[in-house]
Amino acid sequence: MDFVKKSWHIAHANRFLFAFLLLMTVFRSAFADWVQVPSGSMNPTIVEGDRILINKLVFGLRIPFTTVRITEGAVPARGDIVVFDSPKTGITLIKRIIGVPGDVLEMRRDELFINGTPLGYQATSVETGADMLASTRRIDHEFAEEGLPGKPHPIMVLPNREALRDFGPVAVPQGQYFMMGDNRDNSEDSRFIGTVSRDAIIGRASRVVVSLDPERDYLPRSTRFLKQLD
Repeated sequence: MDFVKKSWHIAHANRFLFAFLLLMTVFRSAFADWVQVPSGSMNPTIVEGDRILINKLVFGLRIPFTTVRITEGAVPARGDIVVFDSPKTGITLIKRIIGVPGDVLEMRRDELFINGTPLGYQATSVETGADMLASTRRIDHEFAEEGLPGKPHPIMVLPNREALRDFGPVAVPQGQYFMMGDNRDNSEDSRFIGTVSRDAIIGRASRVVVSLDPERDYLPRSTRFLKQLD
């Protein structure tokens, strides 16, 4: 009985703290959250150590702690960087939407074709990849800007790495999305895990909140503070 009374008094004394924690948990489940990026699969757009703000509300309001949407929200678009649960492992991943429902995708020697049209690739600026880990920059790599319709963006290839550089043609089913990492030769994406359902998409990655460099004792990268993601 004394234990029950003591527990009740503790709960009563900390009721505002408990309410705050509950509201924050609900907010992170349904509205917005942040994720830490541990790998380089989205280099050079996102680098190891980035903490990314995720807008969960943009694709529809969900009942907290579930995948059930009570509003439709925006339709995920080609070029969006999104967070989703892998259909193969259930692990949360962050990739870019390359193919939307109805698209036919094909890759030939690291060059993408969407509905039979090559995307086109251009040289990138000298600043591309400046924030990547030094150990990654030492690996033989190449950058290019990929002409994804409506969302051109930089990609990275590793010419000396064994990788899947050809696939397709692959038709993206209704209600499904084809995801790829910007680091094309070092990304476990829809080439390996299959397409991702609309319900599995958690939210859109909007910007870097803060970035901590693991090669410099996790010192902040000042150039990436609140950096918008494209």
